Amino acid sequence: MHQKLIIDKISSILDATDKSHDVKLTEMLDGARRIFIAGAGRSKLVGNFFAMRLVHGGYDVSVVGEIVTPSIKNGDLLIIISGSGETEQLIAFTKSAKKVGANIVLISAKSSSTIGDMADAVFAVGSPDQYGKVVGMPMGTVFELSTLIFLEAIVSHIIHEKGIAEEVMRERHANLE
Repeated sequence: MHQKLIIDKISSILDATDKSHDVKLTEMLDGARRIFIAGAGRSKLVGNFFAMRLVHGGYDVSVVGEIVTPSIKNGDLLIIISGSGETEQLIAFTKSAKKVGANIVLISAKSSSTIGDMADAVFAVGSPDQYGKVVGMPMGTVFELSTLIFLEAIVSHIIHEKGIAEEVMRERHANLE
């Protein structure tokens, strides 16, 4: 019962998500010198999944907050994952990136927010009215799981469009595990 509840909810959110997001986000990724990904809490974990897959796809990607993350510069792309678009730490990251001329993308449950107002593009996953209280999916679970699948679909789009073979991706996978 709970598996079906979760799958049905995520499916309805993805069905309500703009189908042009994959092409638009891929263009922004391809146009960036380097890509930085930031989130807080479980959204950061979703960002980590996405960062890993982008590296496998051949992109130069860093996760904000890691000790080896370089400084962001003009021509880079900062992707913020935030359901609300109002997380203070992520607002600060956005302001810093904006100041140096980096492009900003917000992936969110809301199309309008503090971060969204500063971003060059906002990719809303579903629509805000779909994120009310859902029994069995507490505290952001709906956004996080929907965003994880949304971003995996973006990676799938990239792999398909660029003809990246799984063997090539496997060669880029970490080998010091």
